[in-house]
Amino acid sequence: MNNINKYLILLLMAFLYASCNDYLDTEPQGFITAGAPSIDGAEGLVTAAYAGIGNNDMIGPIASMWVYGSVRSDDAYKGGGGTGDVEPFNFYEQYNFTQPEQSWLAGLPYTWENFYTAISRANAALKMLNQLSDEEYADRKTRIAEARLLRGHSHFMLKVLFKYVPYIDETFSNDEILETSNRKYTNDELWNVIAEDFQFAINNLPETQAEIGRVNKFAAAAYLAKLRLYQAYEQDENNQVTNINQNRLQEVVDLTEMVIQSGMYNLQPDFGENFLDGFDNGPESVFAIQFSISDGTTSGRLNFENGLNYPHGAPQYGCCGFHQPSQNMVNAFATDENGLPKFETFNDVALSAADITPNGVTVDPRIDHSVGIDGHPYKYRNEDAYIFSNSWVREAGVYGYYQSMKEQQAADCSCYKKQGPFMGVSKNIDIIRYADVLLMQAEAYIELGQQDKARPLINEVRARAAQSTSRTRLADGTSPSNYRVNLYDGSNLDWTQGNARKALQWERRLEFALESPRFFDLVRWGIAEEVLNDYLEIEKTRKDFLNEAHFTAGRDEYYPIPQREIDFTKGLYEQNTGY
Repeated sequence: MNNINKYLILLLMAFLYASCNDYLDTEPQGFITAGAPSIDGAEGLVTAAYAGIGNNDMIGPIASMWVYGSVRSDDAYKGGGGTGDVEPFNFYEQYNFTQPEQSWLAGLPYTWENFYTAISRANAALKMLNQLSDEEYADRKTRIAEARLLRGHSHFMLKVLFKYVPYIDETFSNDEILETSNRKYTNDELWNVIAEDFQFAINNLPETQAEIGRVNKFAAAAYLAKLRLYQAYEQDENNQVTNINQNRLQEVVDLTEMVIQSGMYNLQPDFGENFLDGFDNGPESVFAIQFSISDGTTSGRLNFENGLNYPHGAPQYGCCGFHQPSQNMVNAFATDENGLPKFETFNDVALSAADITPNGVTVDPRIDHSVGIDGHPYKYRNEDAYIFSNSWVREAGVYGYYQSMKEQQAADCSCYKKQGPFMGVSKNIDIIRYADVLLMQAEAYIELGQQDKARPLINEVRARAAQSTSRTRLADGTSPSNYRVNLYDGSNLDWTQGNARKALQWERRLEFALESPRFFDLVRWGIAEEVLNDYLEIEKTRKDFLNEAHFTAGRDEYYPIPQREIDFTKGLYEQNTGY
């Protein structure tokens, strides 16, 4: 991995967090104690806080939101060996089957626990840093800012999942933690409390860091922009958007402009490079969770969260076939005669591999970077062994023949390791990449009524997509699909605010397909109920397993607070509306 991992081996035994519900009030044990502040100890604890946001597992994901943001949306099906395989994930996909008591095997309770364990690590670092002085430790303010950004990240993710969560900082005693309600703050107040961590990071982080993987001022600015964009869509107690705050939108513009004007970031020349080993921490990566292999540890620091999602029938993998693109998602890549999305008619026909050919329907090139399709190269490998085959799909009769691809790596990659039936990789997970910064600014401009300023930003992302065709080619040099994607020129789509909004929302879906923002975007925009029930109405005619699925407005925008957390706090935590 990178240099920030150098203390990790020493600290592995120093963090023995208790199981179940006491992870928030557990002091780290071992070589470093709260009673012995030291520079080495503080450095190690900050490194452990970085590790905390990537201490992920398949049953309680925190680094990849493929379950909670992709499968929960119209982008993907759960996949795997049928609806009973990791059944809680099926419940989330069905919406109305999701219940607070679902606490066995996998899912929300473990994600809640893993995020709060990460928060505990950040707070442990801050406690020690607060005992040192700037005079004795020149990097103290910088390390505090890093820990606060990491803590802000975990609280942000908890908030977009659950809406109302307890905010815990390093000043809380164990008793105060146990007495802190998830309703201490209003919805807007909680956004502001989390924002304070990001603002502190902006004020105290340097523009660059010598050690690759450490966050900088611009990562903090991008994250605060993301938070303010979510906050701008003001919600009532029933999760309905009642207003779009113009002042917050202007903050988004200003913060993203800080990142853009820094000159430190750019789009990767080829879209696919964002999802390939060898391009970690490149010009598009603004904030990423770091992973490693061959780092001196037994197994490396690998990401196993996506290990369920490899093609089950592929001989080089063998498990487990989860996270399959929905028919709706595949159809969304189709383009019209102008090279623009088929906004109104994209879902009229269910595209099959026979339709997605060099002479078939025209499509956005990002389809071959995102979706495994019969006869197309998988992970940019055009040897026969890596040409995707329908035989690789585990339960085609339930979930169809498409497979997700962005999060996977080729089996012969030096970044790949198989442990038992499961796969891990050292490829980083980008939480914010530069394309997101551009599209966040575009969205803010559109909602401010300045949509003309948004068009070049959206077009910058589309232009990169149009150029990203060399890696997806077949062995004979031809493209497996009929690519056609063009820019918005003002005449091929009347650039009204409404049309600009539609173009922006569509661009986010295609650019971040199967990366998981989709569900959270729909909730932020206040259109989740409309979009997802329209999706289900048609998808039910294609996939029987969705027959009972239904999205209920005022309930399903957020996940329930895990019942075991409510029980542990003796009813102090209040359940979300509708559950």
